[in-house]
Amino acid sequence: MRGLLALRAIGAFTFGSLALHGPRIWKFAVFYAVFFLITGFFEDFLMRGYSQWVLARGINFWPAAVFLSATFGYIHGRNPGESSIGLAAAGCVGFFFCLTLRRTGDLWWAVGFHMTWDWGESFLYSVPDSGARLPWHLFNSSMNGPDWLTGGSVGPEGSYLVFVLIAGVWILFSWVYPEVRYTTEAQSH
Repeated sequence: MRGLLALRAIGAFTFGSLALHGPRIWKFAVFYAVFFLITGFFEDFLMRGYSQWVLARGINFWPAAVFLSATFGYIHGRNPGESSIGLAAAGCVGFFFCLTLRRTGDLWWAVGFHMTWDWGESFLYSVPDSGARLPWHLFNSSMNGPDWLTGGSVGPEGSYLVFVLIAGVWILFSWVYPEVRYTTEAQSH
């Protein structure tokens, strides 16, 4: 979450004081790690697992990825405090996760990144994640500045800067993982 550190550098984000102390820090750090691992499994297997495989067999990988990523963004609209920028960001992150599936051949990278992203926002940086600020976070942090910069009620995923971050991660990932390792039978003909 280098984006939050950049916001910290310009005074748009502050950590504040600790919200948890002693063993409760570790208790909720582990709790949220497991919670977001389950979230990553559920969302990534639903949107990029079997659904991606079935659709890719019929309409090819990238059209299926576009459809499922748009759906992934759309379903985040049920979150309280979400915005159109946050929904677009969720769709773009979903599309990036499709790239990770295509290049690694499995969902593990996407699940791990998804879990780490959500854990970092919700617990470590203690900011809203997809429009929700969860209880038992580490800091009493605050965001200061216009919504286009901070994301407002959505959190960093609602900031225009998230698209710069996603593009940077996409480029870096493509450089590190240049080979396609995921194919379907329909694509191999």
